[in-house]
Formats: sequence, structure tokens, C-alpha cells
Amino acid sequence: MPSETSTLERWHFSAAILLPVVLALGVTAAATFGFVLWSTAGIDQRALERQANMIHEVMDARQDQLIHELGSVAIWDDSVINTRLMFNFNWVNTNLGAWPQEFFGHDQTVVLDGTNLPLYLMRDGISQDVEAGAGPSGPVQLLVDRLRALPHTPATPGTSHKPLALADYAVVDGIPSLIAAMTLVSDTGAIVQSPGTEPLIAAVQYLDDAAAAELAREYLFEQGRFSLSRTDDPDRAVYPIFSSAGRFIAFFEWNRDRPGLMLLRQTGPVLAAAFIMAAVLVFLLLRKLRHSSAALEAERREAEYQAAHDLLTGLPNRTSFDAELARALADQPRKAAGLALLMLDVDRFKQVNDTLGHQAGDELIRAVGQRIRSIVGPGVTIARLGGDEFVMLIVERDHGMTTALASRIIEAIGQPFDLNRFKAHVGASIGIVHAGAGNAEAQELMRKADIALYEAKAGGRNRAVVYEEHMNELLQLQHTIEAELREALQRDDQLSVVFQPLVDQQTRKVIGAECLARWHHPKYGQISPARFIPVAENTGLIEALGEFVLRRACELGATAPGRTIAVNISPTQLRNPRFSSQVFDILSQTGMRPVDLELEITESILLDNEHLSGQNLRAFRSAGIHIALDDFGTGYSSLSYLKLYPVDRIKIDRSFVSQLADGHVSVAITQAIVSLAHAMDLAVTAEGVETDGQATILGQLGCNTLQGFLFSGGVPADQITTMFADKANAFEPESPEVVSA
Repeated sequence: MPSETSTLERWHFSAAILLPVVLALGVTAAATFGFVLWSTAGIDQRALERQANMIHEVMDARQDQLIHELGSVAIWDDSVINTRLMFNFNWVNTNLGAWPQEFFGHDQTVVLDGTNLPLYLMRDGISQDVEAGAGPSGPVQLLVDRLRALPHTPATPGTSHKPLALADYAVVDGIPSLIAAMTLVSDTGAIVQSPGTEPLIAAVQYLDDAAAAELAREYLFEQGRFSLSRTDDPDRAVYPIFSSAGRFIAFFEWNRDRPGLMLLRQTGPVLAAAFIMAAVLVFLLLRKLRHSSAALEAERREAEYQAAHDLLTGLPNRTSFDAELARALADQPRKAAGLALLMLDVDRFKQVNDTLGHQAGDELIRAVGQRIRSIVGPGVTIARLGGDEFVMLIVERDHGMTTALASRIIEAIGQPFDLNRFKAHVGASIGIVHAGAGNAEAQELMRKADIALYEAKAGGRNRAVVYEEHMNELLQLQHTIEAELREALQRDDQLSVVFQPLVDQQTRKVIGAECLARWHHPKYGQISPARFIPVAENTGLIEALGEFVLRRACELGATAPGRTIAVNISPTQLRNPRFSSQVFDILSQTGMRPVDLELEITESILLDNEHLSGQNLRAFRSAGIHIALDDFGTGYSSLSYLKLYPVDRIKIDRSFVSQLADGHVSVAITQAIVSLAHAMDLAVTAEGVETDGQATILGQLGCNTLQGFLFSGGVPADQITTMFADKANAFEPESPEVVSA
């Protein structure tokens, strides 16, 4: 119970502030009434400006609407057929005259041919005799001339060019009007017209009393009307309408909205009553002043807690953990025990979020936090960094204890989670870093733990990896390769392609080539594709690199019709909705035949059940492009997937070919692959052929095409062109001094 002294002090405090509050209330009342009188005029002016802006937007929208209405009949194969190809008066009168007049309220409609001669004219729902000289009014003819002068957008293959359209204000037959014109074009691209020769349609909507009544009804412009003269009534607002050339057309006027004056009349008595009530409330508020101080203190403590903790899990947040880590590192020299930092990321969390919803994802994060706490116990600092990332700070006796603890955490999180009616299966990847005595910085420890976590995820996930210095070197090397590759893609003197021959197994003649990327760096020399291709995949540069290789391949393929040119494509490229268009554009630009192009994909694409990937593959197949499944035998190797996707060829991986010898198990495996592939009407290529013995066995097994150093490595374009041109003799095996594939 509070003491009498503290109660008296609170009442003295209340009395001390009561008089200033009363005085302030009186001054505020006087100032408020003065301010209301001054602000009503400003409110009325702003209301007028708002209405003027509204009518401006409305009139602009009416122009767009009239163009949209014309588009409903102008972008139509039937309109082009019945006006340009064969003029059909009854069809035009019904569809281009009567229907827009009845449905949209067009007061005039005119249809002109490609030379601007009138084909059809309707006024007020009645068709006019164009042969008797009836034609569009002067303002409409001027709009048509402006439309004809507009530049045309080039048409894309298989489509017609886009229609031209214009809208403006004009005085038509003495009446302020909204006019618009649009060229008639095909909606399917089946009818191609030369730009500038299209028939067109123009429409007129009068800005008359009916139009004003519609505006007043839809947008609450009281007693709105269009007029050619300006009113002098101060209670009427006026908005002038000009044509695009700046010519005056009409005024739109309406009764002004005066919210300020209305507010003054309605709020005067209310304000007086409000200040009286305010005086009463001051007394009541002072009584609650004693209680509010205690409530504020409680809220302050709650705010401090929320600022330091994650609201979802109740664990400390990043800010709180950073402070705790700094304290632990500062105290470390005085303690014998070491410190270890564990950074954890939940594997497959995104799938749970996407399939079961964010509520289930939140529930999963809470459950993961609870499992971690149950494993590490209360003596370990755990924090949630955000998303699905957690971090732990452990005082360790030895490194083995930390590694064993990480294994138990991974095992615990690997157990199913019950989320409402569903079970979720996730995993955990953990990066571990040990703090050296007295020489560790918090930010550096977090960075190293993050690098170790990256290595854990890159190594297959669901594992713990302890940070080692070479990981940082690898990461820096990756960053260096990324930066240098970005620059190389902007230049034309570093990246190149070579072509490794594809040899027919029976005739030993060169029937095509596989295009391979090469990078010769001016400082580091020849950089292996095994090093820069994965970096390109991870950083998004693979699309630019892939386009470069594809273009070089198609440039060669255009010069060697009948030869198969194979190009590797990545899953990232295939998932791009614009990739198929890019491939077809390059084929068109280089002149290469689609049937000579073979795109090599990996098994991971077949497992990726994305709509875009399958859609792109089907588009390529329908155009005649061949699809090959590369590195077959190194992944899931399930021929059942080949039934679901359009694949023409499989390429047996070099790891099988290198082991081919009489009596070796690889012979039986390769025989099974070839037999099943041929049963599915798929061709088979063996890559990595390096000896005559391997080539002989592959021929006996029925392999169609051979590729490898037995014949040639990757060679420049001029050399592969020479091989293509040598049609007389079969390819003789050799050991050329070229870079490897």
C-alpha cells in the first residue's frame, strides 16, 4: 500500500499543474475559434481545387474510355474484312454504327478507307449517304489527319502492327464534343496491312446536357452543365475545357461545395460543448494521473523486453544477441573456457511456407526454437536472427562437445513436426566457428559462422561444418571470379567458344559438334569451366553467358546446314519465360535451321516440375529443335521421367565410358541404358571416349554417336568448319593439343 507521504506528493503535483492547464484551456479555446474562422475559407478553396482536379481526371478518363470503346470494334478481323477487303454496308451499319450508338451512346460515327475517303457515316443513330457528299465534320477530319501522321509501331512476326488512336475535344456542329479516331487492325495478326493504309473509325460524343447529367450523377457535381460562356455566379464553380492545341472548347460548371462554411455552422456549438467537457475531463485525468505513472513504468519494461526479443519465438533477437556476444568476448580472457558460435538455418523451410501457408511456417519456427532450447538447455544463449535463421553462443570445454551438440540439434530438427493436421519434414544446416582467446571480434565471428553455414548448405544440407580459413579463401575466390566474369561478359576479347566433334559410330564421320565455353583471362590465363560455370549459375550470370554461347553456336550452325550443333542450357535459362523467344530470335538473326540445333539439359530439369520448363521444352520440340539429356547416369537416371518430357537423345556420362572394358560391370549398365533408350526411340551419345577399345565396345552396344579425345578435343570454329567440309574420308582418331571439354 502506498504511504501517506507519497499520496500527498502526488496530489501536490496534481494541484501544481491544474492552474496552468485551466489557463491553457482558455487560451486554446479562443485560439481554436479564431483558427476555425480563418480555416473555413481555406477548406472551401481546397474543396474547389479538389473538385477541379476531379473533373480534370474525369475528362481525361472519358477520352481513354472513348478510345477503349473504339478498340472493341476496331481491333477485329471482321472489321478489316468488311471495310477494307470487301465493304459490307449492312455489317458496318450494324456493328460499327448502330451497336456503338446504342451501347456506348456515340452521337456520330464515321468510317474512312485508307485514303481518308468516307465509307460510312452515322449521325444520331441514322446512317448518312456518303455518295451524296456526306462526310466527317471539320474537327473530325483534322483529328484523322493528325492520326495518319503518327509513326507506326513495327509489327512482330506473326502479328499485325498495333492500332493508332487519338482523342481530343472539339466543337462539332456547334456542340462541344469529345472525339476519337482509331485505325482498324487484325486482332489475330492473320490480316497484314501496310502501315498508313488501314481503314479507320472515328466517333463523336456530344458534351451536352445528357453528358453533364451523367457526370453530375456519377461524381456528385450538383447541377453540372456544359456551357460556351462563363457564369458570373460566385456560388458556381467553372472548369474550362481546351483542345490539345490549346483552343477553348467549353466550360463545365457546377454548384460549389462549401465544406468549410458547413463545418463552421455545425461545429460551432459542438466546439463550445467540447471545451466544457474538456474542463471536466481535466479533472478526471488528474485523478488518473497516479495510476498512469505505474502503467507507464510497466509499459516501459514491456517495450524494453520486446525491443530485445523476437516476438514470434520469445527468443532474444539480433540486437540482444550482438550485445550478449560482445559481453562474452570481453569476459573471455578472464575465463578458462572457450566460446563457440553456431549459426543454424532450417532446410526446406520455404517449401513448408509455400505449401502449408505462413501461419504453419510461423508455427514451425516456434517449434524449432523450442526443440533447440530443449537440446542445449538453459545455459546457452539462443537468438533468432530473422526468417529461418538461429544463432547459439556456447561456452565450451572442448570442440568435440560443440560438434556433438550440433549433431543432436540436427537429429532433433530432422524429426517430423506436427502442424495442425499436417506433418512437416525439415532439416538443419549449421555453421560452427570457435572463438580464439582474446583475438576474436563479434562481427568477424558472425561472418565466419555464416561462411561455414554456406559450406554446410552447399555440401548437401542437414549437416554441421566447422569454419576453416580455406573456406574464406574459396569465398573470396568466388567473389573475384564473379566480378571478373561480369567484366568479361561486357568485353569481346576474353570469352570464346570451342567445338568438340560429334562422330557417327558406324561411319566415323563428323556429323556435328558440341559448343563449349572458354575463358582466357589476361591475368589468370585459361580458367576452367568447372570453376566459372558454377559461379555463373549461383550469381545469375548464366543467362548472359548462355546467350553468348548459344549465339556463337548458331552463327556456326548457319554456315553448316545438316550438321548438329549441341549447346548446354541451364535450369535457370529454361525457367525463364522469355527463353524460348530468345532462342527463336537468335535462330532468326543468325539464319540457322532449328532442326540443326540440339539443346542439352540435365536430369535436374526433368525433376523440376515447373510449368515454364516443360512449356519451353515443348515449344522447342514443336519447332524442330532437338533435346538431349546430358550426363545421364550421374543423377536419378530414371527413364520414367523421359515419358513425361520431350527428349530426343541421352548422353551417357564419361564416368561410365571411362570404365568400359571386357567383363566390367559398366558394360552391362551401358548396354541396359542403350537398349532402354532405343526402345523409347531415343538416340544415344557416349561422351568421354578416349580409346579405340571404348569406341569398339560402344559400337557393339549400339551407341549412335561418339564424342571424346579419341577423335578431338574442343577446336576453334574455323577448324570444325574444315572437319565439316571433309566429306570424303572418315574421321581418323588423333590426340590433338587442345583444351579439354
